[in-house]
Order: sequence, then C-alpha cells, then structure tokens
Amino acid sequence: MSKRIGIIGSGTAGLQLAYSLHKDFDVTLLHYEEPDEIRRGRIQSTQVHFHPTLLREQRFLMPETDAAPSIRTIHFNMGQQKLFVGRLKGKATSVDQRLAYAKTMDDLARQGVRLRNGRVMRNELESLAESYELLIDATGKSGPLFSFPVDAELTPFHTPQRKCIVGYFTGVSPVEPEGISITVLPGAGEMFEIPALTEQGRVTILFIEAQPDGILDAFKGVRTARDFTDRMKSIVQDHLPEVYGRIDPDRFSLTDEAAYLQTAITPVVHHPYFMLNGTLVLGCGDSVILADPITGQGCNTASYCAEQLFETLMAHKESPWDEQIGIDYRNRTKSYVTAVTEWTNAMTEPLPEHIVQMLTQAATDQETADRIVHWFENPPKAHEAFFLT
Repeated sequence: MSKRIGIIGSGTAGLQLAYSLHKDFDVTLLHYEEPDEIRRGRIQSTQVHFHPTLLREQRFLMPETDAAPSIRTIHFNMGQQKLFVGRLKGKATSVDQRLAYAKTMDDLARQGVRLRNGRVMRNELESLAESYELLIDATGKSGPLFSFPVDAELTPFHTPQRKCIVGYFTGVSPVEPEGISITVLPGAGEMFEIPALTEQGRVTILFIEAQPDGILDAFKGVRTARDFTDRMKSIVQDHLPEVYGRIDPDRFSLTDEAAYLQTAITPVVHHPYFMLNGTLVLGCGDSVILADPITGQGCNTASYCAEQLFETLMAHKESPWDEQIGIDYRNRTKSYVTAVTEWTNAMTEPLPEHIVQMLTQAATDQETADRIVHWFENPPKAHEAFFLT
C-alpha cells in the first residue's frame, strides 16, 4: 500500500511536490483557496523562475506557459548610471502566480490528485498527523503551521530590512534587449522591472525594495489601486527618470484592482523537520526558508528544496519514515540554503568593496557582466563571490 502524504499549501513548493510524488505515493494536497478564488485574488509575489527551476518543472511534467516573455538578460544600473547588461545562461520567465497556480491546480485535479479545500488550523494538526505517514508544511509566507525550530545561525535579522512594494502595470515599455532591470539607489533601496505574463496579457512588474523610512518608502496610507498607481508614477518620476521615460502616462495603470501589494518580510530560516506524535513533519519553501525577495530566490529555492525532498523520499521509499529522513533532507539542502540566505542577507546591506569593484569592471567587460548575472541562476556562485570562499 502506498504511503500517505499530506501536502499543506498550494504554492511553488506544494504544487511541485504534488507533481513529483503523486505517481509513487498516496498524495493529498490540502489548500485554502480554490483555483477561481486564486485567479480573482490579490497578487502574491514577483516570481521569476530562473532556468534551473524551469528544468525542474519540465522534469515533473508541470504545465508550461509558452506565452510568457523570455527573460534572457539582466540590466544593472547604479543611480542614474547604466553599468551593464548581463546575459543569463538559460531562459527565465515570470508568470503571475494567480494564473500559474490556478492552472496547475486544475491540471492536478484532472490527473486524479486528491485536493482537499479548507484552512488547516493549528488545533487540527495532531489529529491530521494521524491520517498520514508524512505531512509537508508548504504554507509559504503565511507559515509555518508547525513549530519548526529557528536556525539562529541563518537568522541574523529580527526586523524587515526592506519594504516591498509591487504593482503589475500596463503602459511601460520594456528595456532593450528585453529582460529584468535592476536600479540601485544607494541609501534608498532598489527598483526591479520584470516582464511578466498575466491573464490580461504581458505586463511590466514594478517592484520597489525600499529601505525603511527612506525616499522610496512613500506608500504609507495608500489603500486603493488608483492611489497606488498615482504614488508609483510620482516616485518613478521623481527618482527614476530613465524608467519614467518609458512610461506612457495615458496607458499607465494596474492590470486589475488586485494587482498591487505592500509587505515587509523579516527573513527567518527554520530547521525543516520534527516528529509529531510519531508522524514525520517536513517543511519546504517559504514556510521554513523565508528570505527577502531582493535576489529573486524565493520560488527558486522552494523549487530546489522540493526536488531535494522528492529525491530524499524516493531514496527511503521502502524504509520507515522517521526523523532520519528529516536529517537527510536537511543535509541535502543545507549548503544551498546557506548560500542563498547569506547572499540575500548581504544584498540588503552596503555592498562589499570587492563587489562594487566587480560591478564597475562589468561595465567594460562582458564576461564579468555575464558572471554576475549568472549568480541569480546559481546562488552558490554568488555566495563564493561575496564571501570569497
């Protein structure tokens, strides 16, 4: 008889796990929102899936979205100065998670995966654990549901390092060649432009990472889509003239009334396993590895860890599922999670002098520019560069 797995959460980690595990195990995906509710809901993130994540999705036969813009470059600007355009090694894409998650959940249902709708409450966890050999907490930023211990070594911050302000807009011409654009305003924060696909078609995501109480932290009190749009246009006009030059004021608007988001994330990493009354509980994705989105690694780390969790469970398919599985899973992911976390945390602070020198060198050396851009596809390489390991 197949071992029973309950996956709590229908984000990047939970959905990839459902695809990878359902042919070998009895899988139930426990989710709070139905696909139509997700489609109609507020945007959830900025989501860029870099090439390694796309390859994992292909491996597990997840639905593809061919109409998504093909992201192959990253533009880097320091203040008003354009430094370089680096080339990614493989294609990346960004698809509105409302569209992607709903489509994927519908496909899982067609494939016969059991989907259980309803919010899982903390007081249900012990009784829920009795129904499965394994529970996976993939509840994302709202989690974790379970009391995974904090990894103090990888959790140096106790307050948000940035205010995250995101809108999906029409009326913004992309940079050329089309790709992601990063503008750093020293002492104030960063602006990211990301070409993306929504149900309304292609859009540009404008994503501000604002240092608290700095000049970009100017959205306090904004409560409506109209006010958000007006404030974003004003901030871009005042502080990001190159971006403003590509905005058509007559067409500049949010794609829909729910296409904006304001949040602030306190980065925290948990040890991803424990036993609950004899049932193994594992954490995967943002529920146990919550990082500031400044490096765009949230969904990519979730995808990486979901694949490593799949590999761990397949290696122990016929053996008892106990704490040793959790230890093996953590050992498989520890090096990568450490690299992502320490690099991301470093990006929220003043850049080391040797990194500033690399960025300057990249302005006249394409090989260096490409190497820097490749960090986003391969975070351990970024960690090596930042910490000279």
